[in-house]
Amino acid sequence: MNAKNLILTLLVLLLGGCANTQVAKDQSAFINAAPRSILVVPAINKSLDVDAPNYLLSSLTLPLAEKGFYVFPVNTTKFVLEQEGLYEGEQIHGQPPEALAKLFGADAVLYVTIKRWDAQYAVLAATVTVNFDYRMVNKDGSEIWAANQEMRYSPQNNNSGGSPMVMLLTAVINAAVTRAAPNYMPLTRQANYQAFVLGSNAIPNGPYRKVVK
Repeated sequence: MNAKNLILTLLVLLLGGCANTQVAKDQSAFINAAPRSILVVPAINKSLDVDAPNYLLSSLTLPLAEKGFYVFPVNTTKFVLEQEGLYEGEQIHGQPPEALAKLFGADAVLYVTIKRWDAQYAVLAATVTVNFDYRMVNKDGSEIWAANQEMRYSPQNNNSGGSPMVMLLTAVINAAVTRAAPNYMPLTRQANYQAFVLGSNAIPNGPYRKVVK
């Protein structure tokens, strides 16, 4: 991660990120299924950014692996599905999960829908938002876990004091930078970690979870 992305990630985590509140759900279906390996398939994209699915796909493996699961390499998965004539998220999500799991020998399949991946602008304000629906299905086709996660970043909210003129200038600069190149990845990574690792509805630990003593 370069310095710019690191700074943006820290800003999102410490200052500007807003997450929707998750209510703890019954995890018995997931625990009973006890998956060891997870197949992550390309996402359905309901945003206007055609690159959003690839960015999202690249960010899903790490938090799942840290929770202790084997995750099939996403690029290999994408390639194999394309060889089977499956290119688009909607097409892939429409396939029987039992067939997808059998094709790769996976215990569970993770589906993600991108509901929001956008930046909204005003003269002195800019807000970047991501919203994802997550759904994990067992190899027998039964749903074992689901969650929704939304994260927002508003750089103007980080102006906590100082000269009104300086604050105004900072707001203008922040809005201009966000308008020119909105960075969705820090929010995307945070949403994934909140969904899988940190949130009240996070998935239970997998069999390969490393416990630091």
